[in-house]
Amino acid sequence: MDCLFCKILKKEIPTEFVYEDEVCSAFNDINPKAKTHVLIVPKKHIDSVMTLAEEDKEIVSHLIYTAKKIAEKKNLEGYQLRFHVGEKGGQEIFHIHLHLLAN
Repeated sequence: MDCLFCKILKKEIPTEFVYEDEVCSAFNDINPKAKTHVLIVPKKHIDSVMTLAEEDKEIVSHLIYTAKKIAEKKNLEGYQLRFHVGEKGGQEIFHIHLHLLAN
């Protein structure tokens, strides 16, 4: 598999992680769209929300809770959480991930 995020998670591509646990890792977006732009990525490869299986639904809630923890650590008073779903939804890398954005 030639997935950019899988390579980052396997530490084949050097990245400074903002957060890491047994389910996911988080790192700053290399092309930030806001002052704070963190990507929260599950360690399990799932192409998209469109292909999410029922047994993986806990992963999505974990990503959202992780975003909350990161926002608290960064003392963000407000932020946006975004999933881009499918090519027509703006998804560029086909490994599900959550964007945490704040100005």
